[in-house]
Amino acid sequence: MKRKTGIILMIAGIVLILAALSLFLWNQWKDKQAGAFSENALLQVVDKIQERDPEGLIDGYSYIGYLSIPALGLELPVMSDWSYSRMELSPCRYSGSTKTNDLVIAAHNYIRHFGPIKNLSIGDEVYFTDMEGAVFSYQVEELDTLSPTAVEEMTAGEYDLTLFTCTYGGQSRVTVRCDYKME
Repeated sequence: MKRKTGIILMIAGIVLILAALSLFLWNQWKDKQAGAFSENALLQVVDKIQERDPEGLIDGYSYIGYLSIPALGLELPVMSDWSYSRMELSPCRYSGSTKTNDLVIAAHNYIRHFGPIKNLSIGDEVYFTDMEGAVFSYQVEELDTLSPTAVEEMTAGEYDLTLFTCTYGGQSRVTVRCDYKME
């Protein structure tokens, strides 16, 4: 009986390890796909800005501009409206605007998207270029971890720019608060 129980436990352990490996590989594949999509979209967004074409429609998706985070080596296009399916492709505007100084941008925690924002430091610079070519300069003022249900705190509007993503496992939200930087 003990031998049979041991074999069952060993098989269950192997199944769990294989399931975890499959999930890891799936997430790596999604990250790679999202990175490739964003790289392509970024090139097209930059072209539209240079051509003075403020309509940010590319391949059926509307964009409001792109985000640059030099400390992380990230440049990412930003879709105009968020949904879970859009966030699998690119960062998205969650709410607000540069014109009202309350832009909130959400993205998945893919390595090629907002996964690295937890590594930002107070004082780091963040830039947002809109579809008309206007560049908005920001400085990181605060890093915070919020619960997934803290929507009101996320969009409180106390900061000019907020970036957020899930932690691995989705238990919390990494939140980066930025203020407009006068040049």
